[in-house]
Amino acid sequence: MSEYGTLQDRVRCKSLMSKVMTAEQTIPMFKDGMNLGWSGFTPAGYPKVVPIALAEHVEKNNLQGKLKFNLFIGASVGAETENRWAINDMIDRRWPYQTGKDIAAGINAGRIRMGDKHLSLFAQDLGYGFYTKDSPTGKLDLAIIEVSAITEDGGLVPTSSCGVIPEILMVCDKVIIEVNTGQPSFEGIHDMVSCHTPPNRQILGITKAGERIGSTSIPCDPSKIIAVVESKLRDKGRAFTDMDATSEAIAANIIDFFSHEVKAGRLPKNLLPLQSGVGSIANAVVGGLAKGPFYNLSVYTEVLQDTMLDLFDSGRLDSASSCSLSLSENPGFPRFFDNWEKYFDKITLRPLSISNAPEPIRRLGCIAMNTPVEIDIYAHANSTLVGGTRMINGLGGSGDFLRNGFLKIMHTPSSRPSKTDPNGISCVVPHCSHIDHTEHDLDCVVTEQGLADCRGMAPKDRAKLIIEKCAHPEYKDQLNEYLAIASKDCLARGVGHEPQLWDRAFKMHLNLERNGTMKLKNWDVKVDLCE
Repeated sequence: MSEYGTLQDRVRCKSLMSKVMTAEQTIPMFKDGMNLGWSGFTPAGYPKVVPIALAEHVEKNNLQGKLKFNLFIGASVGAETENRWAINDMIDRRWPYQTGKDIAAGINAGRIRMGDKHLSLFAQDLGYGFYTKDSPTGKLDLAIIEVSAITEDGGLVPTSSCGVIPEILMVCDKVIIEVNTGQPSFEGIHDMVSCHTPPNRQILGITKAGERIGSTSIPCDPSKIIAVVESKLRDKGRAFTDMDATSEAIAANIIDFFSHEVKAGRLPKNLLPLQSGVGSIANAVVGGLAKGPFYNLSVYTEVLQDTMLDLFDSGRLDSASSCSLSLSENPGFPRFFDNWEKYFDKITLRPLSISNAPEPIRRLGCIAMNTPVEIDIYAHANSTLVGGTRMINGLGGSGDFLRNGFLKIMHTPSSRPSKTDPNGISCVVPHCSHIDHTEHDLDCVVTEQGLADCRGMAPKDRAKLIIEKCAHPEYKDQLNEYLAIASKDCLARGVGHEPQLWDRAFKMHLNLERNGTMKLKNWDVKVDLCE
């Protein structure tokens, strides 16, 4: 028995107790080539004991590469599951977002076929059957869903995330349920909605970040459930990312900008619902807000990290809506469980199709803040592919908020170190090596150097401002020189609205690849890079 109750307590649909089995007993249900749906969103709320048992089965029987699956999951899950599956060559396709050194290596080596997608679109397209249209049944073959409880009528109560559970149930008739009794039940924290398909798709009438429009569980026909497995394993969570001087300077620039916008009357005193991505800069922004001048704040986002608890503790945050409670394994989740009464009623967890839907994001006027790989001088952003080719994690939900928010902010260090130069990589470049977010979607670019407010500016004016405010001092002259050369050439040819010279636009990237730094000796194409 767990200190949080028994499996019998959690499974209130008593007919399902006849389907209780061990994780190992589910292994014959899995066949090579299956399309699998998992719960989970970031390392939270994902199935654990069944995927781990499958990995152990592959390892013990030397089945690496012989038992492979197509995984459809709301976002990344714990490394002890999908990264271990990648090591064992158990993944053929993976949609739409992942984390883990080995799964990223498998993708970039061509062993794993990954598809990247805006998360809100992934959720709806999964429910529409777009990802299973070529399978014999037109459905997912099997789903594994972690829950806190099963209600009397078979409804599923998720754990620490909602992910794409509603859409999985729309396109899957065989479901394995992991009931997690190793932590308190999350029943009551969720706002679950199953979106209909057009032309019957319903209005998402969320007018405040904490408003609820659904139920605390998601309906599931008990006949779909083919196994119930008890789990006591907790989420590994997202490791807490420490703040540094650069991220704190970026946060200070953003908070100063908010104060300016409030003074100008373009933002209310309690701002507007905040969306914040993941990583050290996001932590620093939220940490700065916990000490800042703004009260009665609200959050409408997709991931809640540890610093959101700091914001609650500061008395400045009234409510937070998210798809996932993506806290660190330690101290995040223990801190949450130890202070359950303080946080639980102020947090709402929603499915991905609601947390990232354009409709409420636009209606609420969310302030979107995310970190890219690089920004170019015209305010295009690359969030996914280093050098335009190497996948990191995926697009995630940044585009959902950047396209639809009230204020759309990208924050990045002005430079990053290369192997040979502490400022060898400029995060402001002439043209992004890959574009996830266009100039049409971004309002502000922020680095530790400053903030460029690009609203209402023509392209060449944006370029001058971004270089002036955001580029690292070691790259400002170089970038200004490129802009001058490109402008002179393009304007002379009558093609100068957004000047670019394609024989030189990626010279900084090429120089990094060949010489370990983005610092050039000149822009002359007749001279080989630094030579």
